[in-house]
Amino acid sequence: MEQTSQERLTAALEHREPDRVPFDLGGALVTGINVNSLRRLRRQLGLPGEPEVLDQVTQIGKIDEDLLDRLAVDVEGVRPCPPASRGQARDLGLQHRHYRLIDEFGMGWQMPAQGGHYYDLYLSPLAQAQTVGDVEKYPWPDPLDPDRFEGLRHWADQVVIERKRGFVAERMSSGMWEHAMWLRGYEQFFTDMALRPEMVHALMSKELELKMAYWGRVVELLEGHTVIVSEADDLGRQDGLLVSLEMYKELIWPYHKRLFEFIKGKARGATKVYIFFHNDGAIYETLPLLVEAGVDIINPWQVNCKGMDDTAKFKRQWGRDLTVWGGSCDTQHVLPFGTPQQVRDETRRRIEDLAPGGGFIFAPIHVIQGDVPPENIMAWWETLQEYGSY
Repeated sequence: MEQTSQERLTAALEHREPDRVPFDLGGALVTGINVNSLRRLRRQLGLPGEPEVLDQVTQIGKIDEDLLDRLAVDVEGVRPCPPASRGQARDLGLQHRHYRLIDEFGMGWQMPAQGGHYYDLYLSPLAQAQTVGDVEKYPWPDPLDPDRFEGLRHWADQVVIERKRGFVAERMSSGMWEHAMWLRGYEQFFTDMALRPEMVHALMSKELELKMAYWGRVVELLEGHTVIVSEADDLGRQDGLLVSLEMYKELIWPYHKRLFEFIKGKARGATKVYIFFHNDGAIYETLPLLVEAGVDIINPWQVNCKGMDDTAKFKRQWGRDLTVWGGSCDTQHVLPFGTPQQVRDETRRRIEDLAPGGGFIFAPIHVIQGDVPPENIMAWWETLQEYGSY
């Protein structure tokens, strides 16, 4: 019997086989599509109009209802609104051949005016901080600004009750560790991890404080729903972890564990909370710690990284503990540069490895970038239609 999108998603998250593998495109910011690729995809499908930019830094496009229906997408995103106080945020426009902006945390981002696909970090406002006191007196944003939550409950109700889809509750800022690195600057933060751990703890404690306040309010507002909490921290690079597993466990992991336990502890009544953790790179060895910390969903499962290609092995070892949200096709090489047939072959393999027993949400491995041909996107999606039924 055909299920609704919400029923399909619930079954998969409970590690039961639904009628077909749930499909997500853009339910989370990290499962979206660059606005340029989205424009070409809409033209390929004969859909009118120009897509909007949903997020300025990442240049992700807004996926409208016509495309959600056309591709039978099962998930939508429920996102915070801009706060009433802009704080340090301002759009600097075109400067020195780059479009630039400052976000509400005071970090600077820029994108080349010619050929740019998204914004990169160029300004770390706490790079010169010398003491824990410098971190504490920094002008941090207010996570409980009421405007952030305006209409959030109504939006979730519409998704679930009217459109019968599942939803991902989006965060107000990136992951705690990467956010702290951006504020401090990569080189300085890694130096702190080795030589000045008190600075690491000062930043991570503040990040945790903001996160707990924000997510506590979100979970309260969405009481009674299945809330998929979108969190992130890229722990890996292409061939290994960014720091040793021991250093991660000592300095960073306790903050992940405290946050996830706090979020789940806020659930009341029929509320069900799942922790969706975006974690790029070669991160296989972190899985035991993540499960212990309370992660339910690993995103994206980057199959082209060292030790990550064997998705059948992952399913055998971790398929009862973790849902893979992503992992559907190599988006570094095959999806942008392969032939449609290569895309189909790669995608079929991942479905066959990850779909049995539920616990798999078909989604891109991170954002579909601006150079991916629409023919390959459709080959990827068509393979799901062919092989994604149980």
